[in-house]
This record gives sequence, structure tokens and C-alpha cells, in this order.
Amino acid sequence: MIPQLFVESIDLGDGRNITIETGRLAKQADGSVVVRIGNTVILGTVVSARKASPGIDFLPLTVDYREKFAAAGRFPGGFFKREARPSDSEVLTMRLVDRVLRPLFPSDYHAEVQVMIQLMSHDDEVMPDALAGLAASAALALSDIPFETLISEARVGRIDGKFIINPSRAQLELSDIDMMIGASTDSIAMVEGEMKEISEAEMVEAIKFAHEHIKVQIAAQERLAQAFGKKEVRTYEGEKSDEAIYAKVKAAAYDKIYAIASKGSAKHERSAAFDAVKEEVKALFTEEELAENGDLVSKYFYKTNKEAVRNVTLDLGTRLDGRKTTEIRPIWSEVNYLPSVHGSALFTRGETQALATATLGTSREANQIDSPSEQGEEKFYLHYNFPPFSTGEARPLRGTSRREVGHGNLAQRALKNMIPADCPYTIRVVSEVLESNGSSSMATVCAGTLSLMDAGIQMIRPVSGIAMGLITDGERFAVLSDILGDEDHLGDMDFKVTGTSEGITACQMDIKIDGLKYEIMEQALAQARDGRLHILGKILETLDKPNADVKIHAPKIIMRTIPGNFIGALIGPGGKVIQELQKATGCTIVINEVDEQGVVEILGTDPDGIAAVLAKIDSIIFKPAMGEAYEVKVIKMLDFGAVVEYTAAPGNEVLLHVSELAWERTENVSDVVNMGDVFMVKYLGVDPKTRKEKVSRKALLPRPPREEKKDAPKAE
Repeated sequence: MIPQLFVESIDLGDGRNITIETGRLAKQADGSVVVRIGNTVILGTVVSARKASPGIDFLPLTVDYREKFAAAGRFPGGFFKREARPSDSEVLTMRLVDRVLRPLFPSDYHAEVQVMIQLMSHDDEVMPDALAGLAASAALALSDIPFETLISEARVGRIDGKFIINPSRAQLELSDIDMMIGASTDSIAMVEGEMKEISEAEMVEAIKFAHEHIKVQIAAQERLAQAFGKKEVRTYEGEKSDEAIYAKVKAAAYDKIYAIASKGSAKHERSAAFDAVKEEVKALFTEEELAENGDLVSKYFYKTNKEAVRNVTLDLGTRLDGRKTTEIRPIWSEVNYLPSVHGSALFTRGETQALATATLGTSREANQIDSPSEQGEEKFYLHYNFPPFSTGEARPLRGTSRREVGHGNLAQRALKNMIPADCPYTIRVVSEVLESNGSSSMATVCAGTLSLMDAGIQMIRPVSGIAMGLITDGERFAVLSDILGDEDHLGDMDFKVTGTSEGITACQMDIKIDGLKYEIMEQALAQARDGRLHILGKILETLDKPNADVKIHAPKIIMRTIPGNFIGALIGPGGKVIQELQKATGCTIVINEVDEQGVVEILGTDPDGIAAVLAKIDSIIFKPAMGEAYEVKVIKMLDFGAVVEYTAAPGNEVLLHVSELAWERTENVSDVVNMGDVFMVKYLGVDPKTRKEKVSRKALLPRPPREEKKDAPKAE
């Protein structure tokens, strides 16, 4: 017997409908749904352990998003024909969902939670990542797992001034906005995206547009849960607590922490002072008390620390390092720091430092994207590395973290639209974070801009970035410019904004409290604009415009378009011609066929080598015009003529037949020309009999006068 199916529909307002269904698949999960739109099918499931593991004092939430190649009727690439580690695009989708879901669980719920979202069927007209948050929240809605409120996510695009919800990839190509918004019915929780220099007001308008659609999606989840049968929320063992211990810790620590936070100090000095206070607090308890409740002492010390630090900002308008709320830390930067790379820059803001390099290459170095939902390539990409020494830690390296993927993607999106469309290079920017105390991703944007300009990339406009924070107690609030790492951990919002002098190019926002007012968001955006323009000014003090050309040791790239029928001649049999040409000139030559034309990329550091490649191309595609005269050189002698090559196109040969050498009858070719002789010939086109090209020397020589014939004697 087929189980009953429960279905709810969401009208997107343009003829498209999203359906959420449950009741037939993955019934042993705590909650499971199937989300459909067009031919896209996504399975979302959630499972949570019944009790927390001993010693766990945090929420062990795992969000996993995977795209199955079978969903697009394809095989995985490579030798191992099975989906393996997640791609960067899958990791980015996991982060989008995780950032919205994580704050929804009770603060004392520490049982392991696993959310799994799988693309089971793909439609080219649907971008599945925009549906992942909806699938995750709907699965939670059908479970008995405790959480605070339902959420959903939506993508916003804008074409010709009109907002579009969940646009297709083709529509995004025409859009000047690509934003993902996550929200509950009452408040925005997450924003991430890229824009083509839009204003702060336009960004808020886009968020509001998405929020209205998200409310409709949440209402559909509520109807589905009601129809399916709302489960009773499971009971769980919360954190142990002791108000007496909390009172003792707060009484001993609050004033001291407040005094330290009010003084304004550097990161390590401040950390040492806080640690000293913590040791004083622990000394108030016996060894037996610490053995039994040491975790509570640490927990309550953190809670007291957070309250005191936040109150310093709200009471005094000053911050941990002594700055005012709108003040930016000291900035210095330097370009051409690394002598052998194509472009480099060192950017330092306070205790955050990034060293960025730019490397230039051909289309062969483009980053290949091969996933079930997207195939293509990136000619500009950015990688971000966050080694443990940047925060004074010693820990093993376990490959590229999700955080590194996410921060690198944000910086890439901030910069990519400022690379000119006609830039011939493939560009890779790598950011090495050398110090970190607040927004290394924004330092990466600034260092990346400088490294590109140092490399001679003619950016449309330079880009800077800033991380904003928020502290509020419900009545008072303070928006913080250029936040520290501690302000990120202790604050209520982390809002990163990048842009040029003309507008915003990318953003990433995570809000940790409910009910953030749009008025506060608008103030944060306005304050962010002032901050990033200040930082942009500091960048331009170091390098006010891109270098006019690439560096001497960096490769120069020349693009040449040739007719498609000459591609084979340039490559040669088995690649012989192009391989020998690369070896002789030291250049890299890449040929791509575009619209039946050959687009040739010539990359090299030696101008003479590049010139030799261009000369060879000119030679191969040389096409003489009917009736025109050309200089040739004899390269081979034959009994019936001479093989000559055009001096303007070495290697381009043609037969000069003996009959076209001179007007007089020629018995031996060597009587008229010899090896190495240079002279002019006239191009006569293709001989209709031999179907071969024909040239003539005699056609350019004066024709001798014709001899008059003598009359024959008359017969008598």
C-alpha cells in the first residue's frame, strides 16, 4: 500500500510553483520533505540524536548538501566514477543553510543534529541552492526536534530595474543583483550576494522584496506541518545551571572586566588581562568545587565577560581597543612586495594582515566548473588561506576548510565584476592571511585590489571592504565599524560590505538576534559606506591607479583571431607546427574555436618571441589577392619550375612554373632564376585545370615586341 502523500504549493507569482511534499520518502528520518519546481527535485532530511554526548557544550550541527550527477543524467568526471568530496559550490550552499539554521535551536540543546539536502533531479532552468534552506526548514517543521521558528531562503535578481525571485542561471547573466536572503517571518537572518555597484537603498529594497516571498514559503511549511500532524516537541536534558555560582562569578569579575574593556588595549594584552581575572575567579573555588562545576565557572565567566564588554560600548561609546564606534583602525599597505610574482600587495589594518598575489595566464588556466547543476569556467578566481599562526595558534592543517571556501568566495565576488570584460588574461588571486583580528576577508578584498593593480590589470574601479558589527540590549544599540574578532563573537551582527566609489559589489550578513529593524540595517549600511570609502582612500594613497602594463617578468598576452579553416594549419599534423613554434619562441599558444573563428592566445615574456609567433600566424593565414604583385624567394629548384615562398609570409609556398619565368622559351629553369633569388611575381589566382595557385614572373616583365612575319615567295 502506497503511503499517503501530503502536499503544499507555493505560488511564485509568475506562473511557477514550488511544491513541498512528505509522507512517502525517508520516513525513518525525524523529518523529511521533497521540494519540487519544474523538473528539479530536492530531498531534505533531518535527524537528531536523542541525547547529547558527554562533555559537549555546543550544538554539533552538520548541514550537508550534495548534488547527484544522475540528477542531470551525467557521470561523475575523473577515473573514480562516484561522487566524492563536496565541490566548492556545494560547500557554499551548506554554509548558506547552516548560517540561518544554527541560531534557531535552543542555546542549551547540545544533541547532534544532521541536516542532509540532496539534489535528486535537476532542471537547467532552476538553481537548486535557492531551495536548500526551504527543504531544511520544512524537514525540521515535520520533526519533533526543538527549534525556535521556521525560516526559508530565496534568491533575488534584478533585470531592467525589476526584481525577480529565484531567477534561472540565464536570467542571472542579465541581472545586476544576485543575492541570497534567509529569514524568518519576523526578521532577516542572513544576506549574501554580489551586485554591480548598487546603492545601499537598492540593497535594502531587494532584501524587503525577498522577505515578502519568504513569508509565503514559511506559511506553506506551517500548512504542511498542520496537515501532516504536528509532532510534540521532544524533551531533552538541558544544561545544568547554578544561579549561586553565576552570582559569585559575576560579583567577582564584572567590574574588573569592565575596567579592562574600558581602558582600550591590544588583543594579546587584553586576552592576558582577561585570563588573569579568570584565574582570580577560579581561585575563589576549592579544587573539589572546580572538579564538579568548573565548566559552569567557565561558562558564567564568558557570560559575564560578554555582558561587561557590551555594556562598555553601550554606556561609553568606546570599544575594546579604545576606538569610537565609527573609527577605523590604522591602515598601511605596500605593493610589489614579492619580486618574482606577477602582482603582489600587503594590506594591514590594525591586527589583521593579508598578503595577496595575482597570477596571469591563458584560458588554459581557467578554473573548470563541473557539477550536476553547472558547467563552465572562471577566468577570474580567488583563493583564501587562513593558517593557524595568523591567530597565534598551533593546530594541524586538515585541508581547505568550509570557512576558507566561504571567505574566498566572498572576496572573489567582490572583485570579479571590476575586471574588464575584454581582459585577455585568466587571473588567479591568492590571499595569505598572516594576522587576524577581525575580518580577514575584507583585508583580502583590499589586498586583492592592490595586487591586481600592481599586476597591471586595468580594473574598472578599485574595491575596498569593511566588516560592521552591532551591539544592542533591545533599547540601546551601537553600530560598530571595522569590528575586532572579539566584537564579532560578542556582538549581534556581522555585516561585511564591499564596494567601489560608485556602489556595493558584494555583501555577507549574519544576524544573531530576532527582530532586527530595517532602520538599524540602513544605518549600518550608511556607516559601512563611510568606512569603506575611508579604506578605499588609504588604498589609493598606496597605488592610485593600475600600472600601465604588466611587469617585465610577467607574461604578456596577445590575442589574434584567424579564420576557422586555418586552425588546422597552425596546429599542424599531430600538433607539430604549434609545438615547434612554442619551443622556438618560448611562448605559450592556446587556440580556441569560437563562432567558427580561431581565437589564438599568445602568452610570453620575450617580445621577440611573441613577434615571431605573430609573424608565423600572418604567414599561415596569408592570402594573396588576385592581380597583386608580391616579393618571393626561390627555395627549391625543379625541372619544371621553381618553388618560391612569399617573403612577407615565410613558409607560404607556391610553384612558379617554367612557362611563367620569362616571355622567351626557357629550356632550363636555372637559366633564369637560382636558389635564393628574390624577385616580384604577380598572383594569377587558381588555375582551373590544375586547381593550384598560379603566379607569374613574366607577367611583370615588359613583353618583347612581336616579330613581323615575312611573306612567303609566290609560286610562279
